[in-house]
Amino acid sequence: MSKKHPIIAVTGSSGAGTTTVKNAFEHIFYREKIKPVVVEGDSFHRFDRKQMKEEIAKAQKQGKILSHFGPEGNDFAKIEDLFKTYGESGTGKRRYYIHSAEEGEPWGQDPGTFTAWQDLEQGSDLLFYEGLHGGVVHGNVNVAQYVDLLIGVVPIVNLEWIQKIHRDTSQRGYSPEAVTDTILRRMYDYVHYITPQFSRSHINFQRVPTVDTSNPFIARDIPTPDESFIVIRYRDPKKVDFPYLLNMIKDSFMSRPNNLVVPGAKMGFAMEIILSPLIEELTDESRKIR
Repeated sequence: MSKKHPIIAVTGSSGAGTTTVKNAFEHIFYREKIKPVVVEGDSFHRFDRKQMKEEIAKAQKQGKILSHFGPEGNDFAKIEDLFKTYGESGTGKRRYYIHSAEEGEPWGQDPGTFTAWQDLEQGSDLLFYEGLHGGVVHGNVNVAQYVDLLIGVVPIVNLEWIQKIHRDTSQRGYSPEAVTDTILRRMYDYVHYITPQFSRSHINFQRVPTVDTSNPFIARDIPTPDESFIVIRYRDPKKVDFPYLLNMIKDSFMSRPNNLVVPGAKMGFAMEIILSPLIEELTDESRKIR
């Protein structure tokens, strides 16, 4: 961890509500006049889209597992190196993964490819990472140790699968069977490299639907925010002003001494109320030191 150059990491698998998270942090950074350097977890994939398909086919023939959740499909050491370097000096390198033709147009690149590695811009207040592995630990690699504020954002697993199936079939042209195969193929990596991060996080935001999601593979639609609650779990609740939060967030309640539950539609608002003072504290201290 670094008091001079703080690092905030939001970690969670696909379909975890990334749009809400991005909006909440953009609002916080704008209000507090914070200059972040933003790093996307997809940029640390080991293979581009075409290569990944080829490598998956090879792995399947050999009876091996390869997915974007595990170490074979990502370069965990590069994430650790970036976090360590940034924490020490406020510098480092990043690249972008091109998801769509629109994203690739400014770079003159096709979807599914990486840009070249470039130096981070100077003078940032903090590093903001969003992706799959902001708190991953594997072998000698310990990314979590360099994160000053680790936030987990994850729906319960059935809801996560519903969101993935709907996204991949409607937006990416995959069949439901192909998406199901992907879920099954990456289950080992999900259990061993994704879920353990949520025990290391400082705060978790978990979306829980209030409608039946018992068979996610036949669900016709995704539960709406109004059909959900957000369970917010604090690793250390001692410094949390729960009476203030309960008063600020309508219809919220506590389910355990370290768990706050808020209506699903209030997720973005809750994130801003909860995270703003924590981020302000990190940046104020780092600015004083710098």
